[in-house]
Amino acid sequence: MSKLWIKICGITQNSDAIAAVGSGADAIGLVFYVASPRAVTKDKVEEITDGIVGNAQVVGLFVDAKAEEVNAVLETNRIDLLQFHGSESAQYCESFGFPYMKAFRVNADNYREQNFASYDSAQMILLDSYSEQELGGTGNVFDWEIGRKIKSETGKNIVVAGGLNPDNVKTAIEQINPFGVDVSSGVEQDHGIKDLNKVSAFIEGARSVRS
Repeated sequence: MSKLWIKICGITQNSDAIAAVGSGADAIGLVFYVASPRAVTKDKVEEITDGIVGNAQVVGLFVDAKAEEVNAVLETNRIDLLQFHGSESAQYCESFGFPYMKAFRVNADNYREQNFASYDSAQMILLDSYSEQELGGTGNVFDWEIGRKIKSETGKNIVVAGGLNPDNVKTAIEQINPFGVDVSSGVEQDHGIKDLNKVSAFIEGARSVRS
């Protein structure tokens, strides 16, 4: 069984990045989507990621961004994985020649209509809660039985997001047995500012189920 992949997303400051990695996170996420309360710009990437050691990945999250915007962030040479959280086609995701993860917002009505098979080139498929108002960071969970079915039916590396926190992450892992988990609002004290006790508790809880 593979090591559980844990990502702390919505990082906006260096101290949170260092603390998350120091607590055992496998990846941190930087949001390059101006409408997000956790948005950062490419000019902040070096500052936020300075001093990160080990094998921790830096993930750049985009939502239907222009290709030049993605390339500008890649030119910082600080990004290890791209995350596409909008309606991006597989062709678009592949066009950067860079490892990527594709996010899908799922609920009981739409999950069977999602074209997961088109994204065979994705290293991971992230499942997030569906909301008409927000593209992630909602703090709401989706039906984890859907996640279990998607994992079983697709055989893909599934990353679970959407409403995870230190209190429910164990149950999510036990029910879905995903490749990884991704948290943002569930370990915050304010938008983009992490509660380091919650970050530590989240990672410890996740690792207690599967290291």
